Amino acid sequence: MALFTDIDAQVAALRDLFGGDVAVDELASRMSSFSGEKLIRAVAAAAALVRSAERVGIVGAGIVAARSRREAGQDGLAQARGHRSPAALIQEITGSSHADAQRQVRLGQTILDSEPSAGGPNPEPVSEADAGRDDDGGTDSASGPDADAGGDSDDGDDRSADSGTGPDAGAGPAGVPRAPWHAPLSVALLQGRISSAQHDAIQRGLGHPIDDADDTHAAWSAAAEQLIADAASRTVEELRIQARAIRDQLDPDGAERRFTERYERRSFRTWTDADGIEHGRIEFEDDGAAWIRAIRDAALRPRRGGPRFVDSTENRQAADLAADTRTNDQLSYDLLIDLLRAGALADATSVFGTRQAGVRIVQVIDDTGAGVSARTEDYGHPIPSAAVDQRICDTGAVQVTVDACGNPLDVGREHRLFTPRQRIALAIRDGGCRWSGCDRPASYCEAHHIDEWARDGGRTDIDRGILLCRHHHMQLHHGGWRITRDGREDFHLHPPAGRPTIPLRPRAALTAAWAGIDPPPKRFRPAA
Repeated sequence: MALFTDIDAQVAALRDLFGGDVAVDELASRMSSFSGEKLIRAVAAAAALVRSAERVGIVGAGIVAARSRREAGQDGLAQARGHRSPAALIQEITGSSHADAQRQVRLGQTILDSEPSAGGPNPEPVSEADAGRDDDGGTDSASGPDADAGGDSDDGDDRSADSGTGPDAGAGPAGVPRAPWHAPLSVALLQGRISSAQHDAIQRGLGHPIDDADDTHAAWSAAAEQLIADAASRTVEELRIQARAIRDQLDPDGAERRFTERYERRSFRTWTDADGIEHGRIEFEDDGAAWIRAIRDAALRPRRGGPRFVDSTENRQAADLAADTRTNDQLSYDLLIDLLRAGALADATSVFGTRQAGVRIVQVIDDTGAGVSARTEDYGHPIPSAAVDQRICDTGAVQVTVDACGNPLDVGREHRLFTPRQRIALAIRDGGCRWSGCDRPASYCEAHHIDEWARDGGRTDIDRGILLCRHHHMQLHHGGWRITRDGREDFHLHPPAGRPTIPLRPRAALTAAWAGIDPPPKRFRPAA
């Protein structure tokens, strides 16, 4: 569909929902009268309209960058208007944060890289130094510890802005310019198949190809295509984690280097503001981040929706925690202070309850015995091999064997409840709650029998179990929902009232990164 035809269609859909034009000051009252279904349609149409119009701004930002190259000097488009960088000009025009403006420029540059004739020579990437400075050379107030939480700053793998240039630039057969590896992302963004946030998560997660070879180019392009196909059923956070996991599989040497770089950047600092309030900022390395997540989750799990099937003591502790008047952030702070005070002599049950926090590393191997990957059980963060070897020496690891589609092959015995080892297999397969859009990690989940134990004579086998958080497990049983599965295909969620079935994709797919390449490059195959 053409761009403005698409925009017109969304505007027409909104007009139809509102029954014509509406005064801005009546918007809230009019929408408050909508039924639930009508409200959802209005929000969806508005989101589609924003995404369609956003493409114009993204491409425009890329062209602004192309016309603001350093060699243009003061005649550059941004410089002539008094700005030091194209991102600063875009920020002024849009009223967005500097990080959002820089992301818009980066996406625009990527599109121009895919269609060089649209913007002339590849624009020079916006330097990372520009991200945290304003036009007067001072520090941008939006770039402090609280800025852009969950946005660009959490990428962690690369300090330079990834404009899509670099090793990928090259020529195809007979000197014909070769499209960059990320060209499928630009096409998908312009066609509206992925959002700008999804595009950015995939491209920054995959990073740069390791060299200019054709098979490398094909591997990165195939990974991008695979993640584009997954985008409809994954959150941006899941796409970012999965892109990094694929990148580590394609570039294991780089994975070790990036792991070490993140370790070297670890830091903790405090400062006092003008009101005398002490602040702190921590930049974690991988192991420390996993530990702090595990500690927080172990302490706050009942408050944040942990499993219900616990003993009476844990039930009382959960009830006390739910009734606590402190916010989750306050509880997290008090927990950290308690840990610092207690130190190495802390009594685990007094700090964590009956389950002490810990980081479980799960090694994934295929049915030939070859290693596929290693991840944390919760959240599915990839772990490079050297770090896994170190953890095995310290605390050991759990191995889970999977087939080519990521299904665990260690099928459980017939018990009423899933065994601890079966739950590990479910955790590494599902990555957490499988309900569409849910972000609860595996340790917050309950194992659901899709064939009910009593009514259907269900078996407690991995293939017939699925992880659901407490909220969605209760919604399933009491809200008229059900889950089915044909063999080892995807699980399907059946909403009540005959609404369309929803496929439930695993949060951290264990399929190989080279699944889209035929044949796969030899160097990207797992060692036997």
